[in-house]
Amino acid sequence: MEVTMQSKNVELSKALRDYAEKKVLKLQKFFEGDSVYAQVVFSAQKGLQIAEVTMQVNGLLLRGEEKTGDMYASLDGAVDKIERQVRKYKTRINRRLRQTGARIVESEFSPGITDVEEHKEEARVVRTKRFAVKPMPTQEAIMQMELLGHDFFVFFNSDTEEVNVVYRRKDGNYGLIEPEF
Repeated sequence: MEVTMQSKNVELSKALRDYAEKKVLKLQKFFEGDSVYAQVVFSAQKGLQIAEVTMQVNGLLLRGEEKTGDMYASLDGAVDKIERQVRKYKTRINRRLRQTGARIVESEFSPGITDVEEHKEEARVVRTKRFAVKPMPTQEAIMQMELLGHDFFVFFNSDTEEVNVVYRRKDGNYGLIEPEF
């Protein structure tokens, strides 16, 4: 497993770096194969210590974020969230990973944990909405999103000539999602 670490507004100590690597490497036990990549981002904001862990497993993304007063506790919480996601959605994740030849290792799960996915209905689309996609720059898409009062907006980016999504982040800023082929 390849683990990369970044920090924003925070000094990364050797002890924290080692602890993070140890915690994230424990998640590899859930996956066969070596095509697992993890990115850990540490940041501080308004007195909170934030740890974000993003894992990429054969094209599948898993993400956990935790905000607490202690960076170690934040990291523990983020890793726990990813572990819960794997446990909760193991059937769906296995189905998706099966297409690439990987799978979640079954023996690592506690026998007492019931598989929520097997007992739950398959997610279904209850509404389909269609609209004309007008070419526009990103700033105009943000303005359009604000005018509509939505948290996200799908548009055809006139600069890149691709379909993009702008969204409002929890911190009040905006994010842009671009396709990667």
